[in-house]
Amino acid sequence: MDPYELLGVDKDADDATIKKAYRKLARQYHPDVNPDAESQEKFKEISHAYEVLSDPQKRAAYDRGGDPFSGGFGAQGAGFSFTDIMDAFFGGAGAGGGAGRGPRPRVRRGQDALIRLDIDLAEAAFGVTRDLKVDTAVVCDTCGGEGAAEGSHPVPCETCHGQGEVAIVQRSFLGEIRTLRPCSACNGFGTVIPDPCRDCSGEGRVRSHRTLTVKIPPGVDDGTRVQLAEQGEVGPGGGPAGDLYVEIHVAKHPTFTRRGNDLHCTAKVPMTAAALGTTLNLPTLEADLDGAEGIDPEDASIQIDLKPGTQSGTDHVLRGRGVPGLRGGRGDLIVTVNVETPTKLDLEQEALLRQLAEMRGEESVQGQLKAAHKGGVFSWFKDTLNGH
Repeated sequence: MDPYELLGVDKDADDATIKKAYRKLARQYHPDVNPDAESQEKFKEISHAYEVLSDPQKRAAYDRGGDPFSGGFGAQGAGFSFTDIMDAFFGGAGAGGGAGRGPRPRVRRGQDALIRLDIDLAEAAFGVTRDLKVDTAVVCDTCGGEGAAEGSHPVPCETCHGQGEVAIVQRSFLGEIRTLRPCSACNGFGTVIPDPCRDCSGEGRVRSHRTLTVKIPPGVDDGTRVQLAEQGEVGPGGGPAGDLYVEIHVAKHPTFTRRGNDLHCTAKVPMTAAALGTTLNLPTLEADLDGAEGIDPEDASIQIDLKPGTQSGTDHVLRGRGVPGLRGGRGDLIVTVNVETPTKLDLEQEALLRQLAEMRGEESVQGQLKAAHKGGVFSWFKDTLNGH
């Protein structure tokens, strides 16, 4: 059968067009994709057609009307390279002697590293600078990352001649199948180190303890990761270092609870102070860093005026006294008042409270339960307007 017709190309098609057509058909009829007998036979036909048209001498012989195969066009040709089949699926080098994958580099980027840093809430809110002790791979000073002993250098592998891979030829129904595998003599590098560096054993890197200074920005939260570029593991062969990530863990605070950029706390006041009104002088989160750079001593405390008759559960919102945001702004400080009822009274205190209860008509108070609203939103709105 006409090889041009089999591949669906014109007789004046160039090599690139022929290869493109073969790739498309090989993907369609390859036995791994279509295991039926008809597809296998079709695959052998297009493979033979490509062998003819990809070889200038065989193509010229066919164009002159000759038979490029001794056993006819449909017979199995000798010397057909499986590289073309693999090229159709994996995009490798095609027929004609193109380069393979080549040697893999000895110098590669190092892995990223992760370290945990424990800080308190005030440090997370306003930032802190810490010295961290890390254990990572660094460039070997003895060989400068090359991996070879002083006075020596890596040399080309004699087995693969620096290619990093060797060809394996096997016989199959398609003829000779040629595949490329990493060279076992040099592990695919294409070079060998005859005299490795004694300090790094040819790796080009060694483990080392070192100290890094990390600046934690204001506003970080629990679980935030701070990236230190190129401070991680140095790569094999002295390759560029990966990044170091510092994962922040914020300890619980005895007074303040953080919710987003807002701070929440509870202020306990006696029943009498809530009834009569008072002024509370409360320490702020800045008090934990009192005297630190950038912290105003006047911000270490704040006053809150409680009006007479303050009820338990009342919130006082102090704008802009929370945690600074990573992208600017600052949250609020919400102080919830908790009115404490005395549990132990002496005789005089009890007498005074009974006298106050008598004066207010509260000697015997019946608890009142307010029924749930019925009738939906409009009923509730009506009750609200009527003062219920």
